Amino acid sequence: MRILVSGASIAGPVLAHWLTRYGFGVTVVERAPAPRRTGGHAVDLFRPAMDISERMGVLPRIEERATGTHRLTVHREGSRRPVRADLSKIFGGASGRHAEIMRDDLSEIYRDAARDDVEYVFGDSVTGISPGGEVTFENGAPRRFDLVVGADGLHSTVRRLVFGEGSRTDSFVGAHFGVMSLPNVSGLDGELLIHVGVGRTAGLYGARHLGDARALFLFRGELDPGCHHHDVARQKARLRAAFTGMHTEVDRWLDELDRTPAFYFDSITQLRMDTWSKGRVTLVGDAGYCPGAAVGGSTSLAVVGAYVLAGELARAGGDHERAFPAYERAMAEHVRGSRAVALSAAKTLVPTSRLGVWGLAQGARLISALPARPSRALVRLTTKSARFHDSVTVEDYPAPLAASGPLGIA
Repeated sequence: MRILVSGASIAGPVLAHWLTRYGFGVTVVERAPAPRRTGGHAVDLFRPAMDISERMGVLPRIEERATGTHRLTVHREGSRRPVRADLSKIFGGASGRHAEIMRDDLSEIYRDAARDDVEYVFGDSVTGISPGGEVTFENGAPRRFDLVVGADGLHSTVRRLVFGEGSRTDSFVGAHFGVMSLPNVSGLDGELLIHVGVGRTAGLYGARHLGDARALFLFRGELDPGCHHHDVARQKARLRAAFTGMHTEVDRWLDELDRTPAFYFDSITQLRMDTWSKGRVTLVGDAGYCPGAAVGGSTSLAVVGAYVLAGELARAGGDHERAFPAYERAMAEHVRGSRAVALSAAKTLVPTSRLGVWGLAQGARLISALPARPSRALVRLTTKSARFHDSVTVEDYPAPLAASGPLGIA
């Protein structure tokens, strides 16, 4: 049985790993011409995703490549005195098992987990999928697959081709997210520096193994219907308009916009669909149920979704008519919870009032000042994300088969 996975970022490689372990033959196609090496931005893995990574045998590499960020400095707009906090206490209170890692590093680790068993095709994209599984590509020759999985993100090509735009409902949370690479002129090592004002938050951090730094931007604003997600010039103009004059330090970060080698921008949008499956096709991760970039734990959600999808296919012996509905049932509560977390986190990270700005800074200060046990209790009392992410459980699916098991070609 041959399965095509579109997308080689996070959900795609995790899914490919588990499918091959269950004996399925897997091809992963990725639009990018080669694996991305720019580092991306920092993402969080919470306990369920950490547990799955441990089962994959890659947890030591994840911990080795973790960013190592453990200090937080908060500048409130209009205030001269910064607030300093211990991030390890905040993270420790939010999740019993957590790692922050650069997205491209995580993608590479997951790809390497089954690199010798998976066919990876870079520099190509799906252009058509027939009900019978015939797939056409932008560059490669047509091929037939038994199943197709879209793991190609919020702007999924597979979703558009199979479900059409009318099948989705986007719920904009009212904010936008941007990140870029720039020289680490501040010499940040293990520190996250943020400037917070009403409706906007800008930050800078470095990872211990990177030679550069990342600037991140979160701001409130209306959707721009004329701005395509590939319109980089317009996106950079929106960032400048939102943050110019916030602080001289932030202005210096903005000066790097025209020189940055890596830039990402998008609206923070929740993707809602009645179903993620149609015929031989299903969706995983942001392609099917994005809870909101940067605020909803979407990376952990993608890892869990990929693991569950592979497990349900194995349990059903490859019968997608049984596996796909079971996968959707198993993920429904996790998806709903991630959406709620995203809405709460967006309000906290991008305050809508001066009181909210003050509360963000003082909350970080208080958690840092308390002893470890009370600080963990305070985080759990005041954040939905802490309670939710650690409460998610995943099943133990059938033990992986031998390399050439009965379900397909390995």
